[in-house]
Amino acid sequence: MTESNIPLAPVVILAGGLSHERDVSIRSGRRVATALRRVGHQVTEADLTADLVPLVTSGDTKPVVFPMLHGATGEDGALREVLGLLGVGFVGSSGHACRVTFDKSIAGTVVARAGMNVPEQVALPHDIFRELGARPLVAALGERLGFPLMVKPARSGSALGATKVESADALPQALVAAFAYDPTAVVERYVEGTEVAITVIVEGDDREVLPPVQIQPESGIYDYAARYTAGSTRFIVPAKIDQDARQRSESLSLAVVERLGLTGIVRVDLIIDGGGQPWFLEANVAPGMTETSLVPLAMQAAGLDLGEVCSRLVQAAVTGTGR
Repeated sequence: MTESNIPLAPVVILAGGLSHERDVSIRSGRRVATALRRVGHQVTEADLTADLVPLVTSGDTKPVVFPMLHGATGEDGALREVLGLLGVGFVGSSGHACRVTFDKSIAGTVVARAGMNVPEQVALPHDIFRELGARPLVAALGERLGFPLMVKPARSGSALGATKVESADALPQALVAAFAYDPTAVVERYVEGTEVAITVIVEGDDREVLPPVQIQPESGIYDYAARYTAGSTRFIVPAKIDQDARQRSESLSLAVVERLGLTGIVRVDLIIDGGGQPWFLEANVAPGMTETSLVPLAMQAAGLDLGEVCSRLVQAAVTGTGR
């Protein structure tokens, strides 16, 4: 909890950047900035430019940075390592934890090796695809994983470049779509079931698991359009799953957060199969906060105020108790 005798820290909300998710980032950052101002913080909204370093290092009181950058620049850990180098406090996971988590091929491997449910996957670099040709690789992937498959960039967010593949004929095009966003594609076995997102708020030794959000896109796939087009996806909070499945999902989410070393506001994406077993898909270190995003829905269902939660994490960054 925030110490009552510690003044509210000034905050720099970092949003925008040059990734394909720039618009989503700006919308997320604006919502967090509004929420923090409402609870009394002095807030500056900034983009990733040359003005950032003097902004966060000048003056007697350094602000706390709240990274809301989506995509590689904001989620691959590099920015947070720079902030640490400058001695600037920030909300959220460390650079190392972000680097591991953002790469789906690495995060999936780390989580699977810890004994948790992860769909079998293969990481395929573009160079290998180009040099060896599509035909032998498509045949091998189909034999190894079967169809349908999910194909997605190893390092990208908001489901950009992600495709469900029903047959071998569609696989080359799906790989090309993934390579448009990252040099490595992840091809994984498709798990049929109920897609849910679980938000975990990590502050020091405290863990708060929010109600699971069930995702029902009209198109059947929770792609970029389904995520950010109002009315294109139905969200059910709490998810309509039985108590055993909910407990398993919450336990898996906590285990993922611990294994990956994540802090702050974390969203863990899962799919629950027909037997009630949850499978880890990915984790998000800077989840969206737009009007159609999942974390604000979970907070509302839990009776939490976005501004108060974010303020608590900001103050924890000041005192060093956030991680």
